[in-house]
Amino acid sequence: MQQVELFPVPNPCVGVCQSNAKGYCMGCLRSRTERQKWNDMMPAEKMRVLDLCKLRKEKVAAILKQQQAQLKEQQDSES
Repeated sequence: MQQVELFPVPNPCVGVCQSNAKGYCMGCLRSRTERQKWNDMMPAEKMRVLDLCKLRKEKVAAILKQQQAQLKEQQDSES
């Protein structure tokens, strides 16, 4: 049995509706399936998707940070 949520789960869409090579939205980081089924999901499912989006965002941030550090190292070694 699903627990009834007191507040609706907000849609994470930020209006940047473009998919990357892996099929994730570049704005909200939901998969194609997660975007398509959002309105049919129960609140608990939506919360799980939001948790996954947060993890994806953290992963992207870590990759970008690593790339920036490598670029800085390369620039430092060239000068």
